[in-house]
Amino acid sequence: MPASETAILSLWLPVLAATFATMVLSTLAWTALPHHKPDMQEHPKADELAEQIKASEVPPGNYYFPAYGTPKEPGPMIKTGPWGNINIYPAGPSMGKNIGLTFLTLFVIAVFVAYLTGQACAPGAAASRVFQIAMTTAVLCHVFGGTLNGIWFGKRLRFFITDAIDGLAYSAATGACFALLWPAAEAAVTGR
Repeated sequence: MPASETAILSLWLPVLAATFATMVLSTLAWTALPHHKPDMQEHPKADELAEQIKASEVPPGNYYFPAYGTPKEPGPMIKTGPWGNINIYPAGPSMGKNIGLTFLTLFVIAVFVAYLTGQACAPGAAASRVFQIAMTTAVLCHVFGGTLNGIWFGKRLRFFITDAIDGLAYSAATGACFALLWPAAEAAVTGR
């Protein structure tokens, strides 16, 4: 390994710290802070809509409406609207499963941050440089990760903004964890 790199296995502590920090921030953002409350609105006839969906026996999945048709012959309602997409779930969310998958996703992001930051920074690198690389890498994941789906599937501008605010907080926390817990040059040389 070139002297300008840091082994990814030596970065297990910042990976775990960043995973836990982003998990805590994510939990706070969605449960305690008010900024996401207006992101999604309840349908004005939610109960009626749920009954119609249940009666239609549509299996769980992601659906769009109206029929798109083809690029040369779009469906008649595509131009006039309304159009949208809907996710059908069999029942309420499995909180344990979703929390576990969220934690796993944040862990994988932290591993990629560790890999790229380790390629750019040697053991004992300046904390400001480690923060810069780690935060920039994290921004690519936390801020821009879902942007294309949001564009194509109708996410409102407000939702983009609140997600970006959260993503910047997660990215700053990730950068700070890596900067504070980056291996020292002496420890890397002596193998401690």
